This record gives sequence, structure tokens and C-alpha cells, in this order.
Amino acid sequence: MTQTPDATVNVEAQVEAFQKQYQAIEAEVGKVIVGHKEVVGQTILCLMIGGHALLEGVPGLGKTLLVRTLAQVLDLQFSRIQFTPDLMPADIVGTSIVVNDERGNRSFQFQPGPIFGNLILADEINRATPKTQSALLEAMAEGSVSIARKTHRMAEPFFVLATQNPLEMEGTYPLPEAQLDRFAFKISVSSPQLPDLITILDRTTGTLTPSPLTLVNAAQILTMRQLVRAVPVASHVKEYIGRLVLNTHPDTVAVPEITRKYVRYGSSPRAAQAIILAGKVLALREGRYNVSFADVRAVLAPALRHRLILNFEGQAEGIATDLIVKKVVDVTPETVLV
Repeated sequence: MTQTPDATVNVEAQVEAFQKQYQAIEAEVGKVIVGHKEVVGQTILCLMIGGHALLEGVPGLGKTLLVRTLAQVLDLQFSRIQFTPDLMPADIVGTSIVVNDERGNRSFQFQPGPIFGNLILADEINRATPKTQSALLEAMAEGSVSIARKTHRMAEPFFVLATQNPLEMEGTYPLPEAQLDRFAFKISVSSPQLPDLITILDRTTGTLTPSPLTLVNAAQILTMRQLVRAVPVASHVKEYIGRLVLNTHPDTVAVPEITRKYVRYGSSPRAAQAIILAGKVLALREGRYNVSFADVRAVLAPALRHRLILNFEGQAEGIATDLIVKKVVDVTPETVLV
């Protein structure tokens, strides 16, 4: 469909506004979070595509601070759930209780749990039992929870950011593959470098503590998400994404040897969906109207690393899924000559 000059101007204004807002959010969060520019970028990226993120890193790296700061910058309701082995599903989603009215009549009234927020921090999610983990799954997948045969919708935007510790694995319940697949991104949080560590010490042991400003609200975030959906993706870029995802499966013809040797199951189509949407966000962030091959490669690792299931040999040899993703990129051409 041909756009009129007025429509073209309107689109340009929307893209420019998106670009300014997105970069302002990154800069404002960066005032508080030091040394994790890539982590901050990927977290905001995941929020903008309407997905959920899984952060993996040792304690004390600022994961909780990141979520609190993001909630303050975006003027969203923040809620934290500390997952423990004795946590029950009702502790997350809420429960119905008996209440008396002024006439003495009794009725059931739903008391919402901490899951009913905009920005949810599920801290150490792998420490809760599978029954409790599954209570979070419906909210993540459907944007609602079902209690006593009644469905309760979550407020939009709804963003779950779960954390897990890769070191202390005793007494934990690893997330099943189906639940891992519900996370759009798995974001690795590494230890800061020396200059960043010095800056962190200055900020946390002195008298001056940076306080982020509130820049956008929930309605503006939803508007930004709508614009992301409107960005076009060329057919050859879609085909490139499809080949990349298929080349994570060991039974595909053109897979690299490392995939065939160490991968048991490859990625699901949800990875391709996350890659396309994240590529659209990156394009808008740079003021472009289309997704490039570079946009696709920039988001491959967080979109694929938790969706590749290694076989016994791969686990025994400690093969990193990021390495497999890199090899898949190396053997997958951008275009196929017919």
C-alpha cells in the first residue's frame, strides 16, 4: 500500500520518538547500573518485544538493582518474589479468602499475590519446586492466572525477569525445557572489570547515590511495542533467521559438526519469533525502518543459548551453547544462491 506524504511524516515522527525514548531509557538506567551495558540493553530489548528474560549470574552483581531501577525509570509497579523450596503457588498468584460484609453475609474474595504487577523479579527461580515454578508459567505464557475456575488477567505491560545462580546447584530444581522456552532471552551477567568495580565502590560507599528519573509510563511502553510490530522484515532476512534456527537441529543437512556431535534438541520456533521482534527493536533504535542481517546476529546468543539442549557428551565436556551459536552463524550464509 502506497503511503501519502502525511503518513510518511507521521511514521518518521514515530520512529524518531521511539529512538529518543529508547536511548533515554538506556542512558537513565546506565546512571545506576555500572559495567553491564550489554545486560541493560538486552533487558530493555526483551521488555520492548513483550517477552520475559532469564538472568544468570553469581550473587551480588546488581540483578535486583537493575530491575528496581528499570521499574523506576518506566514508572511501573515493581514486585519481587523470593523463590524458596517451601514457597507455594498461592504465595505467588494469590488466593480466595472468606470475608464478611456489613450484614454478616459471607463470600469469597480474591486476594491477588505479588505476581500482579508490571515488572516482576522472580529471584532464584530454580530454588522453588516444579509445582511452584509452574504457577508462574501460566502467567508468563497467557498473561493470566486461573484460581477457583476464574481467570484473572495481568495488567499490561507484564514483564517477568527471573534470576538463577549457576554455582549453587545443590537443592535446586532446574527449569524444564518447556518453561525455559517461555523466556525470550537468557542473559548472562558477568563480573565487572576493574574500572567498573572502582566506580561501583565509589557510588555505593560514598554519600552521593544516583537516583534515576521517571521517563515513560505503561501506556507509552505499549505504544512503543505496537510500533515494533509494524516494522517490516524482508523475506530474505526471514529466510536467514529460519536457516539459523534450523541449523541448531542435529538432523538438519547443513549443520556444523559441533551441532551434530553435541546437541540433542535444537531451538523451537519461539526463538525465531524473539529474534525477529528483537531485530525490529534494534532497527528502530538506530532510526531504521527495516531489519538487517546485523540486527539478527546481534540477538542470536540471548535468544538461542537456553533453547539448545545438549546431549550427554556435550554436557560432560562442558560445551558452551554460545560456541554452538557462533558455529551455526559461521556455516549459515545470508543468502542462498538458487
